[in-house]
Formats: sequence, C-alpha cells, structure tokens
Amino acid sequence: MTIDIPNYKKVNVADIVCDYNGTIAKDGILLQEVADIFEKLQSEFRIHVITADTFGSVQKQLSRFDVEIMILNSQDHTKEKADYIKSLGIENSVALGNGNNDQEMLKTAQVGIAILGYEGCCRETMMSADIICRDISDALMLFSKPKRMIATLRK
Repeated sequence: MTIDIPNYKKVNVADIVCDYNGTIAKDGILLQEVADIFEKLQSEFRIHVITADTFGSVQKQLSRFDVEIMILNSQDHTKEKADYIKSLGIENSVALGNGNNDQEMLKTAQVGIAILGYEGCCRETMMSADIICRDISDALMLFSKPKRMIATLRK
C-alpha cells in the first residue's frame, strides 16, 4: 500500500511491526480487538510481532495468524528492535510500540506509531513517534482507513 501524504512523503507499507506486551497484548494475552483487526490486515500486509516473550505465550496467542514472530535474545532490546526494522527495509516498514525499548524502532521505521494504551507510553518513545494513538485499535485501523493517516501527517 502506498499512501501519498501531501507535503510530507509517500509512505509505502508492506511490513507492520508490532511490539507485543503493552502494545497488542496485555499480560501475555493478545487483545481481542487486535485479533479481529489482524484477521483483516494479514491478507494485505506482512505482520511482524517483536517481543522478549516475558510470559512465554506469544507462539500460542498468535498461532492462528499469518505473522512473523521475532523473539528478542540480546541484552540490548532497543537496538535489536531497530535492527529488525533495518533488516526488513526501512522504506516499507511501519512500527508500533509503547515502551522505552521501542523508541529507536519507531524512529527507524518509515512511520513510527506510539500507543498510549492501558500500560501508558514512555515519554521518550512518544517523542520518537510520527503518530501517537490512544489505543492499538485506532493505530491498526490507520491501515484500513489510510485517509486517517493522511489527515494526521499532512502539512
């Protein structure tokens, strides 16, 4: 999908990269509203979930979806998340997250979306984002309703 945002840039979206806990899951359990939206988005985009898998639940929670799961294994999750975006190709990647270790991933992606969900959002991560959404459903709906992204980012 290409979104031409007036006086901003053309945004090419092929890969949607989501942090897991605090972004699309609560206490290791995938949020139901995310499951409903993933059903629709997975046919149009490559969806990636990047996580330390603190609760050991990500594989089971996402087993019914066509998503790529990246389990973090380094001592520097902030760098590892940004490097993952680079490996996919910055020019086609959008990243969503809320935590302190998501800020570089949001900066690196073509568009970074901070989620102000039930866990809150790290101030530095918010400042690294192109868009701040009040919850994950609103953020994911930007890909089904791209005019919302245009309205937010156009100059």
